[in-house]
Amino acid sequence: MIKIAYCNAVALLATTCAFAQDRAENTLTISGYAEAYYQQDFNRPLNNTRPEFVYSHNRTGEVALNLVFIKASLNQDRVRVNLAVAAGTYMNANYSAEPDVLKNLYEANVGVKLSRTHDLWLDAGVLPSHLGFESAVGKDNWTVTRSLSAENSPYFETGARLGYNSPNGKWYLAALYLNGWQRIQRVDGNTTPAFGHQVTFKPTDRITLNSGSFIGNDRPDSTRRMRYFHNFYALFQVSDQFGITAGFDMGMEQKEKGSDEYHTWYTPVLLAKYAPTDKFSLTARGEYYQDKDGVLIATGTSSGFQTWGYSLNVDYHILSNLVWRTEVRNLSSKEAVFTKRDGPATGYSTVAITALAVSF
Repeated sequence: MIKIAYCNAVALLATTCAFAQDRAENTLTISGYAEAYYQQDFNRPLNNTRPEFVYSHNRTGEVALNLVFIKASLNQDRVRVNLAVAAGTYMNANYSAEPDVLKNLYEANVGVKLSRTHDLWLDAGVLPSHLGFESAVGKDNWTVTRSLSAENSPYFETGARLGYNSPNGKWYLAALYLNGWQRIQRVDGNTTPAFGHQVTFKPTDRITLNSGSFIGNDRPDSTRRMRYFHNFYALFQVSDQFGITAGFDMGMEQKEKGSDEYHTWYTPVLLAKYAPTDKFSLTARGEYYQDKDGVLIATGTSSGFQTWGYSLNVDYHILSNLVWRTEVRNLSSKEAVFTKRDGPATGYSTVAITALAVSF
């Protein structure tokens, strides 16, 4: 009897240890984010909406929620799953082409680790965009509003991503198969896949260099126009208090189906951030966007969209997970592309915005 009791105790202990180990390898995390803002566009457009090329923080003259989401993440040794549903003016603007419940699907993907010895993952579903240094989550960006380059390139994408991290953490390589340019569902009549790449190199902890691309068609096959887009950015953390981010995007799209001629656009952007304390930071931004042929930003003017932008942003961290942000931004265009409540259109747009962002 003693021997039986001993064996049962050992078996119970082994089962308990196995259960504890299994729990350690299966981590379920629930997180969330919310960002409320008030913005004043001094042109005071009648519809209280910023120009059509602004997709984040696009309401003016009212208190609004830019983005609020709840996210569940499951991480195992060789499997990972993310699911997030969201609402807000960001979702209304960026997911307007999606049907029904997909309009609120912020993120939904599953990944499997393909190697036991290497950090090689295959992820599929609705994913954050691999293009650019700015995301939809405001607190992760240096400024309240997004740069013109971020607003007019994908915030999210749907497809499959094969990604690899090198053992020394210096390299990240990814190849992507996508449904289109910021799409969950393909455009009706479109049977052409899109492709992308991403290469990130971190030679030191203070330097990040990133290259990303998109190749594909975002129209029905009958009007197919191939688009080629490349994004590059570099992040230099010069010191603990001072950092610089520089980016450059360039794109080409066929003028007509089968054409050898292309419309082009490009945009450089430069940000400098100074954080004298853990609670306070100041960021200045300069940018330029040229899309003469109206591929992404249609104006109906002879010169298209040729716009300079400047902004100054101040952040104050009230708590570790709560930040108060304020920004003043000015856009100056070659043509009168900004509507005013009273009087003719103008080439200038000045806004002031303040926001509260909380994460948990």
